[in-house]
Amino acid sequence: MIPSNDTIKPVIPSTTGERSHSTTFLISVLLFQQTLGGMTFPVAKFGLQFIEPFTFAFYRFVLSSLVLFIMVRLQNHSRPIERKDFWKIVGLGFLIIPFNQTMYLVGQSLTGAGHGSLLFATAPIWIFLGALIHLKERPGLRRTAGIIVALLGVVIVMATGALEISSEYLWGDLIVLIAVLAWAYYTILGTQLVRKYGAIRVTAYALISGSIMYFPFGLYRAVNLDYASVPAAAWWSVAYVALGVSIAAYVLWYWVLKFMEASRIAVFHNMQPFLAAGVAYFWLNEPLGLSFIIGGTVAIAGVLIAEL
Repeated sequence: MIPSNDTIKPVIPSTTGERSHSTTFLISVLLFQQTLGGMTFPVAKFGLQFIEPFTFAFYRFVLSSLVLFIMVRLQNHSRPIERKDFWKIVGLGFLIIPFNQTMYLVGQSLTGAGHGSLLFATAPIWIFLGALIHLKERPGLRRTAGIIVALLGVVIVMATGALEISSEYLWGDLIVLIAVLAWAYYTILGTQLVRKYGAIRVTAYALISGSIMYFPFGLYRAVNLDYASVPAAAWWSVAYVALGVSIAAYVLWYWVLKFMEASRIAVFHNMQPFLAAGVAYFWLNEPLGLSFIIGGTVAIAGVLIAEL
C-alpha cells in the first residue's frame, strides 16, 4: 500500500499556487465525491416522478449557477482567463449542460435508477481512452487491469439478470450513454484548464455558460409545470442534485484532476453504481440480488488493484 504520508504533486505544474496533497487524502476526497455522485441516481429518480425532466434541469441549473457565481465573485484571481481559454470553457458548458446533465435527466426518467448508474460505470473506459488520445497519458499495466476488473464487476451484474433488459428502457439507456460520453470529454478537455485556472472557476464558468444556453427552453417548460402537484420532497431532490452534485461533486472532481491523472481517477467511477443501488434499495425498493453482491465485490477489487 502507498504510505499515507506520500504526496502527489500536480501532474502538470499548477499556476493556482496550491500545495501537494497526500495520496490518502486525495483518495478520501474521491470516495466522498463518488458517494455524492452515486446518490444522484435514486435521488433524481424520486424527484422526476413529480417534476418533468426539463423543468427539473432548469431549476437545477439556475440554482447551481447562482451559487457558483457568488463563490467565484468572492474569490481573488491573480490570473485572468485568456480569450482562447474562455471559449474552451464555454465548450465545456455545452458538454456538461445540454449533453451531460440534461440528457441524463431525460434518460433517467425513461429507465431504471440502476440502469443509469450502471451505464455511468462505463465512464472510466471512455476517460481512459480519452486520456490516452488527448492527454498522452501512459497508465501502467496495474491501473489498466484495475479498470478492466472493475468494469467486469458491472458486466457481471448486467449479464446475470440484475438489470431488466427490455425495449422499454432502450431509448432511456441510449440517452444516458450519450450523457456518459459527454461527461468523459468534459473531464478530458477540462483537465488542462483546471490546472491553469482552478477547479471552482472553471466549473463555475462552464456551468453558467451552459445554463445560459439552456435557460430559454427551460423557462418555457418551467412556466407550464403544475406546481400544485409537486410535493416539498421533490424540491429537496432538485436542491440536492444542484448543490450536492453540480457544485460539490463537480468541483471536487476537477480539483482532484489537478493532482492525479485522469486515467487514474477514472476507476473510482465504478463505485457509483453500487452506492446508487444501495440507496435505491432502501429508498425506492429496487431489488438487489446475489449477482449484484458478486459484481459489486469484483468492482471494488478492481479499484483496489488500481490503487493499492
